[in-house]
Amino acid sequence: MATKGKQQSTARSSAPGKSTAPAKKRRPSPAVYRRRRQVVFGGLLLVLALIVVAVVSIGGAMGGQPGPQAVSTTEPSQVPSQGSVPSGTASPSASPTPVCDFNLMTVAAKTDKPAYGPEEKPLLTMTITNGGTAPCEVNVGTSQMEYLVMSGADRIFSSKDCQAGSEDLIKTIQPGKSETANFPWQRNRTLEGCGAINAKPGGGGAYYTFEARLGNKASPKAVFQLN
Repeated sequence: MATKGKQQSTARSSAPGKSTAPAKKRRPSPAVYRRRRQVVFGGLLLVLALIVVAVVSIGGAMGGQPGPQAVSTTEPSQVPSQGSVPSGTASPSASPTPVCDFNLMTVAAKTDKPAYGPEEKPLLTMTITNGGTAPCEVNVGTSQMEYLVMSGADRIFSSKDCQAGSEDLIKTIQPGKSETANFPWQRNRTLEGCGAINAKPGGGGAYYTFEARLGNKASPKAVFQLN
């Protein structure tokens, strides 16, 4: 009887559907592993990016390095080949002529005759000469010229006393060359400011002097005689 009971017990334990062994755990699919790896990789990238930004910000604050500066570049100028003329370029103008140095200028006075008869009128001539070594410009207009006639200390005549108007006249004088200007004197007297005067210069062999002036430059006196 005991043996029969053991056989029945063994039979019950080995019967199908009655096994007591634990069931195997189900593994995740490959798609789940891929998603997990992507999440982990994305998180690592985000952490690395934050670390890089923090390092750059700290380095910039500590270093104080200025930002980039603009650099200007200049293209090399083009040199025209021999015989060519650059378009739109004016030809070089001649250098301006300098003003004459009055220390190198001479002013001379002369009359056309040494003596004049009672009806003759003296011709007074002023000569300006460039004593320098280069051409120069000088104002030879009536604004600068004066023809002065004296009799001893007596002021007889000046071309400026009754001058209606004065003008500038710029002339270029070459080295060693001269400019001349003539003035026919009417044998009359004048006063400064062109005041009225009836007296006339005396004749009868009286001597007079003529002085030519250009600005502050005066000539030696030329002597002539009125008969």
